[in-house]
Amino acid sequence: MKNAYPIIMSKGNKYIVVNIPDFDIGTQGKSYADAIEMARDAIGIVGIELEDRGQTLPVPTDINAIKKECAEDVVTLVDVDFAEYRRQNETKTVRRNVTLPSWLDFEAEKSGVNVSALLQKALKQELHITDR
Repeated sequence: MKNAYPIIMSKGNKYIVVNIPDFDIGTQGKSYADAIEMARDAIGIVGIELEDRGQTLPVPTDINAIKKECAEDVVTLVDVDFAEYRRQNETKTVRRNVTLPSWLDFEAEKSGVNVSALLQKALKQELHITDR
């Protein structure tokens, strides 16, 4: 799911400080571009953690409802595609137990077929997922 969340960027002494009200989190960056990227990353991390816990992602607040603390603050939107963020950043592997007829397992082993790789390829094809 892709959403665009409002952020508030404030220029600090050394960094651009970012407040992300919908997630009640903050981050910072060396420049505005870096701060936006750090905000996207922070939202992605917290968002997939919420999904993993079975919780609902926050509904983005309307950007017009966001109040600046200082006139110099910058309010903008940051888009995050949570499914894509997960694919790009969650690279851990999980072990699955697969049941095969013994004759098929024998033939696969005899032919040198990597069953795990083949299963991954078939699942991606079935789910219409392209490699990164």
